[in-house]
Amino acid sequence: MLIPGTGDGSHPRDPAAVRIRPAAAGAAVVTVGAGLGLRAVAADGGVADGVAKYGGDALYTVLLLALVVLAAPRWTPLRAAGTALAASWAVELFQLSPVPAELSRHSVAARLVLGSTFNAPDLFWYAVGAAVGGLLHAAMGRRRRTPAAGDTPHT
Repeated sequence: MLIPGTGDGSHPRDPAAVRIRPAAAGAAVVTVGAGLGLRAVAADGGVADGVAKYGGDALYTVLLLALVVLAAPRWTPLRAAGTALAASWAVELFQLSPVPAELSRHSVAARLVLGSTFNAPDLFWYAVGAAVGGLLHAAMGRRRRTPAAGDTPHT
């Protein structure tokens, strides 16, 4: 169990939370924008429709990853990406039941968050989103830890 203020990144004044949360929030906004952009491109149908659908699946997991990092900024990229992937897969598998489809009929928000119909290839594209998002998260972490040119590392 994580206890606020114990270095788990959940306390608002935790240095890790102060540094990474704005980046995660920005990533979430950019991801939503990219997803909406893909949907706009897909409005004409054809090949763009498939790219937008599966790109949207990957972006769904990237968004969940950004939200995981917002909630737990000190988690490793692997743990955050794994959690986002597990959540994405859980939502997709939940679509095997009639509940998401029923909720989606009554709510646009439910349709966006839960979807309505199970599609096995989505599971692969969620993994792609988790891998790409996890790699970006790891790269950002390395960038934050790398001393700037001319800085002397502390030993």
